[in-house]
Amino acid sequence: MRARRQADLALLKQACADGHLELKYLDESGCCLESPVSYSYSQMNQQKYLDQVKSYGDRISILGVWEPDQSFEYGLVQGSFNKEHYVKVMNQIADKSEQTLKQTGKITVIVQDNGPAHTSHFAREYWQQWQLQGLYLFFLPPYSSEMNPIEAQWHQLKTHEIAGRIFDNEPDLADAIVEGLENRSQQGGWSLERLTLKST
Repeated sequence: MRARRQADLALLKQACADGHLELKYLDESGCCLESPVSYSYSQMNQQKYLDQVKSYGDRISILGVWEPDQSFEYGLVQGSFNKEHYVKVMNQIADKSEQTLKQTGKITVIVQDNGPAHTSHFAREYWQQWQLQGLYLFFLPPYSSEMNPIEAQWHQLKTHEIAGRIFDNEPDLADAIVEGLENRSQQGGWSLERLTLKST
């Protein structure tokens, strides 16, 4: 199955390169108030340290949709993403896919894993509607994160934008994530959009 899905994904990539469809990659990630320390500097003969905050709360979760070197769309919630959050994001992506289909004749394919939110009965109820709007889903085989290039964006965000920092609260962490993504988009020359998403 894994080899078959790899071959199918290669065909999708070629179709995208040939201009027949738009190919995007979806995934979730999370950031905590205390970020891991990577490389940093301290004065000679002094141990590196970070000031501690009094308490640690929930993390900020990110759901991103990455079209390599073109665009990054994302939503943020405090805590974890659930099926309702996922559908809210996908409905917005589907609306954009419908416009793309009308304007260019191209369908949009979203590559994603088989996470519970992605395959829930609640999400499945929208699959036919999304297809009518020109949005199709491609599911990766289990344990295949290396097949999803959005993983590299999470790595860059966590190791270069917010690494080694401790935040007082979730809003401060969310602001840092937004700033980090803005820096990434400016450096990479791709568009960035924060999707409308309210926690339920």
